[in-house]
Amino acid sequence: MIRNVLSIAGSDPSGGAGIQADLKAFSARGTFGMAALTALTAQNTQGVSAVHLLPPEFVAAQIRAVFADVRVDAVKIGMIANTEIAEAVADALTPHRGLPMVLDPVMIAKGGAALLDPHAVETLKARLLPLATLVTPNLPEAAALAGRPEATSRAEMAAQARALLALGPTMALVKGGHLGGATSPDILIGPDGETWFEAERTETKNTHGTGCSLSSAIAAELAKGARPAQAVARAKAWLAEAVRRSGDLTVGSGHGPVHHFHALWQSSQAAEVTT
Repeated sequence: MIRNVLSIAGSDPSGGAGIQADLKAFSARGTFGMAALTALTAQNTQGVSAVHLLPPEFVAAQIRAVFADVRVDAVKIGMIANTEIAEAVADALTPHRGLPMVLDPVMIAKGGAALLDPHAVETLKARLLPLATLVTPNLPEAAALAGRPEATSRAEMAAQARALLALGPTMALVKGGHLGGATSPDILIGPDGETWFEAERTETKNTHGTGCSLSSAIAAELAKGARPAQAVARAKAWLAEAVRRSGDLTVGSGHGPVHHFHALWQSSQAAEVTT
């Protein structure tokens, strides 16, 4: 049975991040993707130039419409923008508590544009974190949620992951991409203990939408029944290759997108050559 995964996030018209990246990640990981939009953005690989927020009641209506008709096997929550939208999303999802829900606390775009109203951080912590099966912050996001300085060591990363668990999510995956060094360590902490994931860095500027894509891939794996550590490992392996193969694409002149369909398109192109 093909699993269904719902993304609740903002739109990126250039296709590299947000809802567009989520749907690509869902498809690449073998699931059927659905989307409830929270915001429209004017952005490209060079940055965000404008944001238009959708009415909170309309955001909630989209979510309710999906659940009223479609079996939802997992949810990914991305850009929520402000307190009112956060409240509407929480209200719409509370009846479905217990479903795998992956929360990617999108706060700042690659180019530096704020994507979350500072006043909404407390709402996110109070309403959405307790619903989350897994929260996936990078180091600046983890620090903002935990109310601490940004982690500069593995020990501080682990401490912030534990601090996040105190806010209600079942598990926390703190991503160490902002640490220096040749590798990029992530830590997953939850009921099953502590797991570190190591990855070599790929020298590329094509990192647009990596956080969206990773959290969506994890949600897809959870929807398919993978255990959390297994879901993270599979999603990270897929994303690492998507980043490594990002140079196959020619999209924009700034931070380009990752190659979500590196495995599928490689197979298709090989098949075309042999026929």
